[in-house]
Order: sequence, then structure tokens, then C-alpha cells
Amino acid sequence: MQQTCVIGAALASCLAAGTALAQDDATLAAVEARGVLACGVNAGLAGFATVDSNGVWSGFEVEFCRALAAAILGDPALVDFHALPADGRYRELVSDDVDVIARGGAWSIGPDVRRGLDLAAVSYFDQTGFLLPVELGVSSPKELDGARICLVDDMATGPALDDYFHAAGIAWQPVAATGDSEARSLYLAGDCDAYARPAAELSAVRATFETPLAHVIVSDGSSRVPSGPVVREGDDSWANVVRWTFNALLAGEELGITSANVREMAATPSSNPEVNRLLGTEGEIGAMLGLPQDWAVDALAAGGNYGEIFERNIGENTPIGLARGLNALWAKGGLQYAAPFR
Repeated sequence: MQQTCVIGAALASCLAAGTALAQDDATLAAVEARGVLACGVNAGLAGFATVDSNGVWSGFEVEFCRALAAAILGDPALVDFHALPADGRYRELVSDDVDVIARGGAWSIGPDVRRGLDLAAVSYFDQTGFLLPVELGVSSPKELDGARICLVDDMATGPALDDYFHAAGIAWQPVAATGDSEARSLYLAGDCDAYARPAAELSAVRATFETPLAHVIVSDGSSRVPSGPVVREGDDSWANVVRWTFNALLAGEELGITSANVREMAATPSSNPEVNRLLGTEGEIGAMLGLPQDWAVDALAAGGNYGEIFERNIGENTPIGLARGLNALWAKGGLQYAAPFR
């Protein structure tokens, strides 16, 4: 767009606009120039992000990173994974050491406004849970009056518990840990009665215990914990790429597009215009995002649609054992649905 800038305030305005536009494209351009996506994941969280003795990463968050790399660079292997601690997972994003966090902590107004971050999508709807020994016989958080509760410092769990217990008229004793490893140790040593954290993450923690069935997770659903990929505020073009890559994975599930059939479907245009637009056989969605025309094909081929990724890593038939629940598609009683590709 051509624009004539005049003296004074108008010139300053033009310069500011030019700077904003340059920043807006910065991350996508940097990833393309580098040839690798720097993706932050939660360190050592079973089912979500773990690395084996051969250096191979796996998990729900890991597969989103690979889908994003495939959408941008055409190859899901072009990812540099950064293991982020729970007590400070945003620092590497703010300092430009990572391009995106695959799934940030509980999203609330604090991270959104104070830290200069943006939630690109909600990839997991959760609630605060409490991990306790079965032998305590606790079935509701309201039975935890006076309990010592472990929580990781610098997470949103503490303020959420303050609100919950204050409203319920319940006293509690926080036991702060500097990270998940310390919180687990304190809990298993009996230094706290319960460990509070998003329920899905507690399922991942419990799966690593020697006797996972000796521990129960309770929640009454009163504390909402939405989480998903997080980007730096002000980089709108990059946020669009991250957001619509996640939407492509959801749309794939809605439209019956899987890792097994996506390339075949892309080779044979469908009678469904939305399928064609998603897979790049018509329209210009790739160009709108600054990506190749077949970006969504590569993203879906990397690890499949949202449902495939969920079930393979954290679903009911895995050690994590999570039901889809709130994360089922809206047509099946959940909260997940893709924004339209039109």
C-alpha cells in the first residue's frame, strides 16, 4: 500500500505503522529463514511432552509443534524442542528464544494483559484438580478444609485456589514448590495432603507413579483452565498461522480427514467446498496466511487430526487415560469446533 507521509505527527505515525508491520511479519520470516521451528513444550509431562533416551520427542504438545513445522516448512521433523519448566514457561517466549509455546499454562487476564502474550487457540479445556491418596477417602475439594496443598510457584493455580476456597469458606495451607519435580517429591513424601494443578496434567503426573491406582484426582468443575498455543503479542501474522494450523487439525476431525487419507483427498477434489479450501485444491487460504497452498495437507499428514493426536497421546487407551470430555467436538457434546475455512 502506497502512502504519503507528511511532516510532524503524520511522519511519526507512518514510521510507527511501518515498524508495526515489520514486527507483525517477524516470527514467520525468522522461522522460514532459520529453517527450523523453535517450539516450547512442558518439560517431562507424560503424554504431553517427553523425550526418550534416543532424543526422540513424543506427546500431545510435540505433535502440534510438528504439525506447525510441516505447515510452514513442509517437514514435521524441522522442530527444535525447548523443554520449559512449569514455574516460568513464558520466559523463553518473551526473550525470543522460542517462536511459540505449544500449550501454555492456565489462560487468564494476567498472562494476556500483563505479560504481553496472546493465546492463539484453546487446544485443551480443563479444570483445576487435586491429586490425593485414595486412602484419605476424599471425593470433593470441599472436604479439604485445613489441608496442606502443594502447588508449583508462578502458575495460575494459587490465585485460582484462593478464589475457590474463599468462596467456599474453607481454610487451606499452600506449600509452594519451585517446579513440578519438587511438587511431586513433596506430595509423595507426605509433606502436603494434595497436589493441585490442571486435572489433565495431574493425570500425566500420576501415570509416572509406581502405584498410580493408589491416588485419585478430584474436582468439582468450578475452576476453568483453558490452555493452548501461546505467542508474543503484536505478531498478528504469526498468531494467524498458529491459530489456523490448530483449526486445520480440528477441521480435519470434523471433515473425516486423517493422516492416512489426507494426501489422497487432496489429490481428488471433493464435492464439499470447505474440504477443498482446507486442502488447497481451491481458494487462496495458503497465500492469505503466507504459507504454501498445501500447508494444511502437510500439517494433517504430520500426525493426523486433533482426535488422532488426542487419542494416541493422552486418550482413554493410554496410561494417561483421559476421556475427550470438554475436548470432544461440539457435535459430540464437547467445546471444540473449527472456525470455518471460508
